Amino acid sequence: MFSKRESFSRSMSKGHKASKSSASFSKDSGISKRRPESRHSRRPMTASTTTTDDTLMSNNSPIVTLVVGAEQRLFAAHEDVLCSSPFFANALRNGYMDAMTKRIALADEEPEIFSSILEYMYKGDYYPRLVHNKRRNSYELEPPTGEERPAVESTIFHHGVDGDLLKDTVIYCAAEKYGLEDLKKLALRKQGLQSGIQCSTILASARYAYANTPDNDSKLRAHYLALIIRSRSTFKRSGTMQLEMFNGGSPLFFDLFVALCNHVDDISSGTPRSSRHA
Repeated sequence: MFSKRESFSRSMSKGHKASKSSASFSKDSGISKRRPESRHSRRPMTASTTTTDDTLMSNNSPIVTLVVGAEQRLFAAHEDVLCSSPFFANALRNGYMDAMTKRIALADEEPEIFSSILEYMYKGDYYPRLVHNKRRNSYELEPPTGEERPAVESTIFHHGVDGDLLKDTVIYCAAEKYGLEDLKKLALRKQGLQSGIQCSTILASARYAYANTPDNDSKLRAHYLALIIRSRSTFKRSGTMQLEMFNGGSPLFFDLFVALCNHVDDISSGTPRSSRHA
């Protein structure tokens, strides 16, 4: 459990019973009333690889073909670039591929996610990139520029859960799988900049994060606990949250209970837990 947490500036309001309304995130709290676009109307991906021909030709390392997802989308990457990931280094070293054609099958991976993974491995970031706003001295996501750079949706339809998840959360979990620690840090920072996300997507993404990260990896989990507590007035009105609590039985809700108890303790004592002596 997380023994040290930042104190929140406001206490939980009392006497408000959960209703079956479909409240969603406001702009201030990261929640929007806009329903997510249907996955059937989304713009299809137009590229089957994140690397350009010039990039491929400038590297003399052998080319590896990756067959991704149920639709068997093909990606190409240099062997030395893939070996920056312990997962792929182990696969190439121990023959977890078709040696004749140099192919690695990733049947459970989402092509859109793997495209971002490869883009990061080649360029150190993935679109939309994280840029520093010097005037505000803060980081933000780059805006889309030109027709070739359409706005990127913050969510992705994931076949494994049959629904929408926050894309940066799925990238974080993929980075955990592939052993890319710096990518995990990048994805964590980016999803903190997202807004306009439905309550149901937040909760589904939190469950996904818990299911696909080890128990000792608390950063992503703490992000979701803080988000839910910070937006508690909206979540209390959410029928989705009410249903989640009725279902219960998951580590997410035990951690959320502990976080809420810590928050109440902070308010009662007037001393943030982060400033207490161990």
